[in-house]
Amino acid sequence: MKLRPILLLMAISSLLTGLARAEPLKVGDAAPAITAVTETGASLAFADVYAKQPYTLVYFYPKADTPGCTKQGCSLRDGYEALTQKGVAVIGVSHDDVAAQKAFKDKYHLPFTLIADHDNKVIGAFGVPTYPVVGMAHRQAYLIKDGKIIYTDYNGTTDKQADTILQVLAAQK
Repeated sequence: MKLRPILLLMAISSLLTGLARAEPLKVGDAAPAITAVTETGASLAFADVYAKQPYTLVYFYPKADTPGCTKQGCSLRDGYEALTQKGVAVIGVSHDDVAAQKAFKDKYHLPFTLIADHDNKVIGAFGVPTYPVVGMAHRQAYLIKDGKIIYTDYNGTTDKQADTILQVLAAQK
């Protein structure tokens, strides 16, 4: 019977740990220069991406191949040509492992990089809230220019993510 209080204490501790996180990055903050693992198992240095393109969109989603996450990814896939014409590199990030990210990318023909952030290193660096216990990221997006955050989407649009970013870029002129 001593197991029940221990399990309760572990559950409460996990919940509190999930609530005690850094605040999400804000407009004007420096974008994290972090290295992470892609859907191919290769390392990707975010700072290299920031330096190569005028803009980088880093978007976070809870779980690959779920309805909302699929809508969001497909919105960006469908708007990818317009986004790249505006100089936007797209990086999707979730708590999924490499195999799940690769399967998601292949199934929906996503033309951009997906990050397998199973250790929540990238999620934590951006201050993205996670769901307690499971560690999955809330849906959020960050548009970066010159290594700085220039736009945030804390509500996580799904089927209109590409349109939203294109509108933000149009307003930058």
